[in-house]
Amino acid sequence: VQLQASGGGLVQPGGSLRLSCAASGFNLDYYVIGWFRQAPGKEREGVSCTGGSATDYYADSMKGRFTISRDSAKNTVYLQMNSLKPEDTAVYYCAARTLHCYSDYLKYNYWGQGTQVTVSS
Repeated sequence: VQLQASGGGLVQPGGSLRLSCAASGFNLDYYVIGWFRQAPGKEREGVSCTGGSATDYYADSMKGRFTISRDSAKNTVYLQMNSLKPEDTAVYYCAARTLHCYSDYLKYNYWGQGTQVTVSS
């Protein structure tokens, strides 16, 4: 089971980025995929997740700005991030688990490497 996150970069406030989480060795359709982020000196926090029996989850500060989606043909989950703010600056990670969507990173079994997102003018 491998996950690879990509798509980070430097963007100005108000800009957009799309992060990708590509899976190899397993079918993402059978897993819950979560996006998390960790800023320097802060704890890792849940951003969004998709899969399982519930509707997609978004942390309150991301609602209306971020959208999670899944492309089964590419075995990839995306995180579209719009209206980015400097406080969105962090390393973003994707992770997988079975059954249910959780915002708690400790509940995820499989992790990809992070991708840096920097929002700055």
